[in-house]
Amino acid sequence: MTQPPQPPNQPPQQPEPSQPKQQPESSQPEQSATPAPPPGFGPPAEPSQPPAQQPPSAPAGPNLSKTPEPGYGYPQTPPAPTGPTPPPGYGYPQQPPAGYGYPGQPSPYGQPPQPYGQQGAYGHPQQPYGQPGHGYPYPTVPVQPPPGGGRKINAQLAIIVSAVVAIALIVGAGVWYSSSSSSGGDKETTADSGGADGGDGGEKDAENGGSAAGGKEKAPADPSAKVLFQVPAPKAPKDSTSISVSGSWLTDTVYAKSGIAEVVGYDAVKGSKVWTLDLPGPVCEASAHATEDGKTAIVHKPRMPTKNEPQRCTQVAVFDLATGEKLWSETAKSGTQEISFNNVTVSGNTVAAASTSGGAAWDLTSGKPLWSPKTSDSCYDAGYGGGPKLVAVRKCGSYDQRQLHIQTIDPKSGKVISEYKMTEGIEYAAVVSTDPLVVAADVGDSAGDGSGISDFFSIDNKTGKLRTRISAPGEEFAARCDGITRIEYCNGLAVGNDRLYIPTEEHDGTAEFSRTNEVVAFDLATGEQTGQRADAGDGYTITPLRMDGGNILAYKRPPYDKGGQVVSIDGGTFEQTKLLENPATEAVRDAETGMSPRSSEVLFAQGRLYMSKVYASDSSLDRKEYLAIAFGTG
Repeated sequence: MTQPPQPPNQPPQQPEPSQPKQQPESSQPEQSATPAPPPGFGPPAEPSQPPAQQPPSAPAGPNLSKTPEPGYGYPQTPPAPTGPTPPPGYGYPQQPPAGYGYPGQPSPYGQPPQPYGQQGAYGHPQQPYGQPGHGYPYPTVPVQPPPGGGRKINAQLAIIVSAVVAIALIVGAGVWYSSSSSSGGDKETTADSGGADGGDGGEKDAENGGSAAGGKEKAPADPSAKVLFQVPAPKAPKDSTSISVSGSWLTDTVYAKSGIAEVVGYDAVKGSKVWTLDLPGPVCEASAHATEDGKTAIVHKPRMPTKNEPQRCTQVAVFDLATGEKLWSETAKSGTQEISFNNVTVSGNTVAAASTSGGAAWDLTSGKPLWSPKTSDSCYDAGYGGGPKLVAVRKCGSYDQRQLHIQTIDPKSGKVISEYKMTEGIEYAAVVSTDPLVVAADVGDSAGDGSGISDFFSIDNKTGKLRTRISAPGEEFAARCDGITRIEYCNGLAVGNDRLYIPTEEHDGTAEFSRTNEVVAFDLATGEQTGQRADAGDGYTITPLRMDGGNILAYKRPPYDKGGQVVSIDGGTFEQTKLLENPATEAVRDAETGMSPRSSEVLFAQGRLYMSKVYASDSSLDRKEYLAIAFGTG
């Protein structure tokens, strides 16, 4: 779709920057162990004249009252592929570096299995609130062909490559607008509140699907936020155009973020370094979950990659989010060769990792091997979804006659508890939530927009029977999953109250030239829309982050003259409560809008918002770039 022209005297939108132009202001004093605070704000950028063109016709908003098509609940009859659709809309990352494979959440981005949505999270010391993978990182190692034949190239990959260039021309980055307090000066917002809970959070409102107890994040007296701190972006090492820095976590006191061959724990409010975990090589993948006492897992390379030796992602490590202490690091073999893992997760006291070449599971406390999936010439575990339960996506058959088995398994023994066999021909599936069990798939490559989703499958964990199948055409809905290698990396959606909450694609707003979207709900028992809808508002784009008890937390990407917002959506009434609103100054807006929820990691808890990159590049642009930025009180 093409971008409509801007209103008169409005700064033209630019392609979304991968990093901001200048350093946003922080109220923190300079410390030797703290990222340097930014300089004072400079004058606003000169606005350019809008292009002289007539506004093109834009697609109308999706049919929000649409009910599922006939045949839901019958996986043997997948929906017919849809026709060509426009490329992904607002917020899609700009031209990727070399090696870009599939966009990769932060988290999300936002379903109960994610760490910050883990039930009972708040109130436990060092309980993690957040998950990595809100963005869509690029593959760090070549994908190995599955047993029995090579991997069939998914149409999504080709679509993304062609779409990214066009999207860079239509994505608006905006500029910051200065907001000040009643007493003058730069006012930079704040919020206050409780923690995160991915459970129902209290007695369920059967009529509306809400929760009587609501959530723990409470609205502050003044939701205006300020920049708490920012972390400068590291440069990719020599011979690398980009390198993975995937992974971010949040506890009561620590914000932890992967850097280049390290994970660093920062004071959650001040931004000063609390601890540093040095690694021999870069982080490849990071678990989306952690234990209640703050233990989580990563996959990293054994050494720094070079042009001649790129290294493989063979090392699985567990560390403590409170102290940065590495508890153990292990490898697993398939035959005589060490397995290069594509994904890793945590469920209970088990760490599980897998790839096309094999999988393994370890005791999280000791690192003792627990089990490995049975392999054959035709079946292997492609990956796992963790959190409340452990779910395997097992692939069987040759690439041209693939069948996926969605298995709920015992974390300690690896024993299969239940299994649902998807229709043959569905090549990839991603685990959206493990309890309730929801899987996303692009049936017949019909999504057409690179999102990886055409349908959601609601499955009974105990019996393995399909509860319902929900059609989510790519041209209507904006959630995204990477079911190719990163099995549980989905963003832009949330699951709770036995509902699936997903955003619609952008469409025309009510104001001239404005764009907007909504969050809608699907019943996981019937597959039908509930009729609940949360509007983003003209100029804003809303994205669910996670559940907070019975409420949905969502991030609103702002228009050109505003700061972004975090809102709580009541699970019953869908009434919105503003929890945080960021400064609208140009420097802060550039930093914020350079971290789209579709391509970055976004965490929110206790009234604080954290946004971070998932890749470091060798960019030599003459501007300040950030690995992470935090907003909130303090």
